[in-house]
This record gives sequence, C-alpha cells and structure tokens, in this order.
Amino acid sequence: MQLDVKIGRIGSEVDTTVIIGLFKEERLEESDATVMESALHRYLRDVLAVGDFKGEDQEVAVLYPLGQAPPGRVILVGLGSRDGFSLDTARRASGIAVRRALKLGVSELSITVHGPGGPDGPVAPGFELRDCAQATVEGLLLGAYRYDDFKTGDEDRPELESVTVVTPQRTQAYEIRDGIEDGQISAEGTTLARDLSNAPGNAMTPRKLAAAARKMAGETGLNCRVLTRKDIVKERMGALLAVNAGSEEPPRFIVLEHGEASDGTDTLVFIGKGITFDSGGISIKSSGGMEEMKHDMSGAAAVIGAMRSIALAKPSLHVVGLVPATENLPDGKALKPGDIITTRSGKTIEVINTDAEGRLVLADALEYAERYNPTAVIDLATLTGACVVALGYAATGMMGNDDGLQDRVRSAGETAGERVWPLPLWKDYHDQIKSHVADVKNTGGRWAGALTAGAFLAKFVERPWAHLDIAGTAYTDASKPYCPTGATGVGVRLLLQLVKDWKS
Repeated sequence: MQLDVKIGRIGSEVDTTVIIGLFKEERLEESDATVMESALHRYLRDVLAVGDFKGEDQEVAVLYPLGQAPPGRVILVGLGSRDGFSLDTARRASGIAVRRALKLGVSELSITVHGPGGPDGPVAPGFELRDCAQATVEGLLLGAYRYDDFKTGDEDRPELESVTVVTPQRTQAYEIRDGIEDGQISAEGTTLARDLSNAPGNAMTPRKLAAAARKMAGETGLNCRVLTRKDIVKERMGALLAVNAGSEEPPRFIVLEHGEASDGTDTLVFIGKGITFDSGGISIKSSGGMEEMKHDMSGAAAVIGAMRSIALAKPSLHVVGLVPATENLPDGKALKPGDIITTRSGKTIEVINTDAEGRLVLADALEYAERYNPTAVIDLATLTGACVVALGYAATGMMGNDDGLQDRVRSAGETAGERVWPLPLWKDYHDQIKSHVADVKNTGGRWAGALTAGAFLAKFVERPWAHLDIAGTAYTDASKPYCPTGATGVGVRLLLQLVKDWKS
C-alpha cells in the first residue's frame, strides 16, 4: 500500500473519498477553513448545523456533496469528547472509517490526523502529532485487514491501495511522515502475527511456523536459528519433547535476534508460546470450540511479528525472540497424567493435566533464555481460561517478579492500545503447585488458575520477568473497530513500544 503526506487542505481534489474525524458537538469554525477546502468547509458546516451527526465515539456517517464540494464522498467519524481523547480513539476512528470505505468499494482515500487541532498542534495535552499520526495509520491498516487466504471464487474484495495524509502546515509534514512510518512498521508486524495465528493447524505446523520466521528474518536482516528435534534433544528440553510426543509433526525451537550483546547494551528476551494446535492431549478438550485452538500459538505469532517490527525500527538494544513450537495431540506415545518429566533446568514436573502444556514448553524456553544474560524476560502465552474469567476480553493478565519491569510493560501497553492488568503471585499460589513426587506439578486445582500458572513459570526464571497471559485478548469472535473476527495480533505493538521506550 502507498502512504503519502500532502501539504494542503483536505478535500481539494475532485471525486475523492476523504475521512474527517470530529469531536463530540463540534461545530466548524472559520479557523477550520485553513485545514479543509473552503467549499467542503461550508458544506460540512451546513450538515453539522442540522445536528444529526453528534461526533460520538465511533459514530460514522457517509456524505455525498454532489457538486457542493470537490470530494465525491466524505466519511465523518466521531472522536467523542475532547477530554476523553486517547491514541486508541484515533485507532478506533480510523478503523471504523476505513471499513466503511472498503464496503463502499473505495481503494484510495485522504485523511487528516485524528486529534490535532489544525496548525496549533494536538488538542489534547500530552499527545504529540507524530504519535497521533502513528495511531491514525495503525487504525487504517489494521482496520483494513482481512484473512482470506483460503477463499476461492470471483468475489470482489476491494483492497486499500493508497492513503494520503493531508496537513496544511509544511512544518507538520515531517512529524506526520515519521508517524506514518512508525504506524506502518507497527501495523505490518501486527498483521503478520494475525496471519500466522489465523492460519489453520494443517497450514501452520511447527515446521511451517519456523519457515515463516526464517523468511521474515531474511527480509528484515534479523539473525535466525531454528533448532530441530535433534538440536532440542541436545539442549535437554525435556518438557518440549514431552509435549511433542503425541504428534507426528516434529518440534521446532525458533531463535530470532536483533543486534548483539555488548557492554552497555541491555538485552531483552521475548518468549512466545508456540502450540500450533492444542487438542489438550490425553486430557482432551471438548469438541465445542476446539477449532479455535489453532490460535494457541498467538504468543509465538506476537513475538515473530514484534521481531519484524523491531528489526525495521532499529533500536539500539539487543533483542532476542524465542519460540518453542509443537502440537499437543493424543497418541499412544503421548504424555500422560501422572508422568514426571525433566526440564532443561533439571527441575522435575509432575504432569497432572496434559492440557496445561503451554507452561511446560515455556519452562524450557525460560531456562534457554539464561544463555543471553538478559536484562529482562517477557513471555506471552494463551495460557489459561482462568485469566479470561478474571479479566474478560478487555485486558491481558500480567504477573512477574519485578515491579519496575511490570510498570514499564503496563505503560507501553497503554500507549500501544494493548492494556495489561497486574495480578499477584502470592505464596498461596506457589503452595497450590507443590508436588509430593516431583519438584512442582503443572496445575494447582480449580481456583486461581491463571495465578498458579504464573507461579509455575516463576520457578524457572531468575531474571526480572513478566508473564503476559493473552488468552482473553489474542483472538475475538466479534468484530472490533480495527480488528475483524479472528486473531488480534495482540502483543506486537506492546513489545515494540516497550523497546522504543526502554532506557537502561
């Protein structure tokens, strides 16, 4: 897709489609004529005077000037109250507007940056023009996303081909251009994660996931190493091998690396759970909704997508992405309840439930991360339904052993529009996973399931660490302003923002 900045007034070109965001109860003033073409300005003043369009958050209206102004179509989108504006307001507005445009068959459009109040800059204190431009573009690109790789036939599916961001001020154009680049890098990493997670299990096996990661690394200059079963055996990853035992598909362990370790350079390690299909194993799930378990590698997808964005953003940090990848299937050789397995760290695990497999593969990955002497470790996993019960679909659950790191993650999530909420790891939850026959057991009973899972992972990490349970945020069964039904790509924007904000 082509993304450009144009210096001028929005709506100056004939027969175009323009998107304009307006705040609640906003009535265009004479000063706004510096932002939009004069005939369009007069036309919109008359339309708004009628009062039908209120400017409520996510409100949208399509107008046809029919010769009263140059554009052929104007899409108005509400931004809500000025006081309530956030960067996610801009994302939502862009997403809603572009989806309406695509339904109308539009492939080219012009837009203003949501939030700024003309030549004087952002209307809301604390919001920079570059950030608003980034959020506006993220909403457009993510709202235009669709996954139709397996659709056939001649159905007309219009695609967004060109977006022009219009500003009246030459001095603003440079900031907007930087914001557009930031937004494109962020959104494309997110769409990659969505593509990986949306792919069916037969099209996204561990080997194919590794191939996708290797291809991406080759395109972006990342270092990539893929460990095969033989390598995994040499690395003593007993937990990953145990989960894989019931599958005909061999496991893979993917390593992606940006930059290199050096004195004075921090190292961040991101780990993504890569269960490419989760049947539950011998502790098999019910059939209802099992098809959604293709999304059980959403943590892996987030790490791969984030590493793509990080490679293009080029931060002066050493960043490593790790993905333990396998299927979890029942078979005569599959892991059984009651089995005891030995992890890479040497610690033993009593397996109570084979459907609590994600924490097993993460245990080996957390230990593997130690070789990088990391400043901080963050894992992402669709780990527990209990986290969905606790937080619903509105936020990712966060646990960890370092308050400072959790504060950084939470701040990055707020900026990126990917909220996280801290949950405790009290001794009570560690007590629930004590085993009489091994060092630890992999489930702690019915209560506090998300927290006992976090407590389990804490046994395998010594560094500053945060665990993100994305079970409720990784995919959606209801279309959202800038995300259709399916994978959300959650985690990519958060990790990218964390890296951008990171200071030693």
